[in-house]
Amino acid sequence: MSEADRTGSEPRRVAYAPDLLTALFREPLDPGYADAAARRAARGPRRGWRLVVPRAATAVSMAAVGFLLVLAYQKTVADQPSRSQARAGLVAQVTQRQAETDDLQRRVDELRDEVTRQRDAALDGQQAAGLRDLEAAAGLARVRGDGVVVRLTDAPEPVDPVTGEGTADELGRVLDRDLQDVANALWASGAEAVSINGQRLTATSTIRAAGSAILVDFRPVAGPYEVSAIGPPQLAGDFEASQAAALLRLVSAEHGLSFEVRSADDLLLPAAAEPQLRYARALSASPTSAGPSGSVSGGTR
Repeated sequence: MSEADRTGSEPRRVAYAPDLLTALFREPLDPGYADAAARRAARGPRRGWRLVVPRAATAVSMAAVGFLLVLAYQKTVADQPSRSQARAGLVAQVTQRQAETDDLQRRVDELRDEVTRQRDAALDGQQAAGLRDLEAAAGLARVRGDGVVVRLTDAPEPVDPVTGEGTADELGRVLDRDLQDVANALWASGAEAVSINGQRLTATSTIRAAGSAILVDFRPVAGPYEVSAIGPPQLAGDFEASQAAALLRLVSAEHGLSFEVRSADDLLLPAAAEPQLRYARALSASPTSAGPSGSVSGGTR
C-alpha cells in the first residue's frame, strides 16, 4: 500500500537543496516525525485495553512494593524486642564478668599480702627489705610516693552541619602509641613506677590496640587515660621537655585532644600481676629502686 492510500492524501514532496544548512533551516522537522503525527491524527486517540493494561500493571506493581515494605517494617518491629533483650543480656554478662574479675583481683591482692607477711617473717630484716626493693623495682609490689599524672582525653567529635551527626576524627583520638610514648618518656625522665588507669607497668608490659579499644597487658582501659608515675622532684619538668610531650601538645593544638600534666603528692600505684617469666638471671648489683629497664614498644603518630 502506498503512502497516498494510507493517509488518504497526496504524499508530501520534499525538495532537497544542494546545501545541507539551507535544507536544515528550510525543513527543521524531519519528514518522518510529520508522517507519524499525521498517522496518529488519522487513527485517533488510544482507547480501551491499550490504556487499561499499562495502568493496571503500574497499580499492581505499586501495590506489591507497598505490601513488601509493610512486611519488612513489621518484621523489623517484631525483631526489635528480641535484639534489645539480647543486647541487655550481653551487657549484664559483661558487667557480671567484670565484677567477678574485680573480686578475684582483690582476692589475689589479699593472698599476695599474706605471702609477703609470711616471707618477711621467715627472713631477717635486711633480706626482707632488699627483696621488697626488688619487688617495687620490678612492679610486683605496691609503691607510694610523689610524682606526676599525665591525663589524655579524646577530642570532642566534630558535628556534620548537614546531618547533625558526629564524624570520627582519628587524629583527635588517644591512640595506643600515645600511651606508649608517654610511658617511655616517663621512664626516660627518671620514673621509678608507672601505671595506666590503675594498671601497673613492668618491663614486660604491652600496650596494644584491639579495634577501637586499648589494652594494657591484655586488659582494656577506657578514656580519660591517666598515666601516673612516681619519681624524683624534677620528673614533671623533664617529661614536659621530652619529644613525646611536644608531639602531644601539637596534636592537642591542631586536633583538640586534651593533654594535661600535673604534679601529684602521695600517689599509690598498685602491684602488677605476676609475670609469666621464661627465664631469670641473678643481679650482681645491689638492690635498687630504679624503674625497670627497657621500654614499652611503640611507634610514631
